[in-house]
Amino acid sequence: MSTTELPASHADLMDGVYRWQRHIYDLTRKYYLLGRDRMIDGLDVPRGGAVLELGCGTGRNIALAARRYPDARFFGLDISAEMLETANAAIAREGLSGKVSLARGDATDFDAKDLFGIQCFDRVFISYSLSMIPGWEKTVSAALATLAPGGSLHVVDFGQQEGLPRWFRGLLRGWLRKFHVSPRASLRDVLESESQRTGATFRFRTLYRGYAWLAVIGSRK
Repeated sequence: MSTTELPASHADLMDGVYRWQRHIYDLTRKYYLLGRDRMIDGLDVPRGGAVLELGCGTGRNIALAARRYPDARFFGLDISAEMLETANAAIAREGLSGKVSLARGDATDFDAKDLFGIQCFDRVFISYSLSMIPGWEKTVSAALATLAPGGSLHVVDFGQQEGLPRWFRGLLRGWLRKFHVSPRASLRDVLESESQRTGATFRFRTLYRGYAWLAVIGSRK
C-alpha cells in the first residue's frame, strides 16, 4: 500500500493524537511501556541480518536495537507522518541514518519491497502497536509473511493485567482509552493460531503479573 493509499481516518487520527504528544512521548512512556528492552535484548539478530519494526513511532526502539546490533540493517514503518518526523530526527541525531531506513505505511497492508527494496527480514518486532491498530490481526499475518526462513516475529504489548488489582486495571484502561489504546484480550490466541497455521514455533511470557505479554514466533528454516 502506497503512502497516498493510506487509510485517511486512522492516519489522521494518529497524527492528531501525536502531533504534540510525540515531543514528550519517550519521556512519559518509559514508565508504563514495560518489557520493550527485554524484547530487544531477545532479538538475537544474526550478523548482517535485516530487521523490521512495525509501528516504529518516535524511533526509540529501532535506535536502541540498531545500537544493540551494530552489524544489522534496520527498517521502520509507521502510519503517522508526525511520529516519523520525530523518528527521523532521532535517527539522525544518533548518527544511525546510514543503517536505519524509515517509511510511512499501514502495518496491516504494506509492500516491503516497494517501501524498502527488501522483501524478507530475519527479525520483525512490534512493540505496543497492536493495541492501537484497527484490524491488528492483519498486522500479525503481514509480519509473518515478511519473515525469512528461520526468522522470528517478536511482540510485546499490554496484557490483561490478570494478576493486578481490579482498581488498577480500571485506571489503566481509562488512561489508555484517551490515546485510543485497547489491550487485545485475544492477542495470545491469535499469535498461537498464526504460529500453528504457518508451522512456526511459539513462545509466550507473561510479564509483571500480566501487565505485559511477550511473544516470539519462529518461522521454519
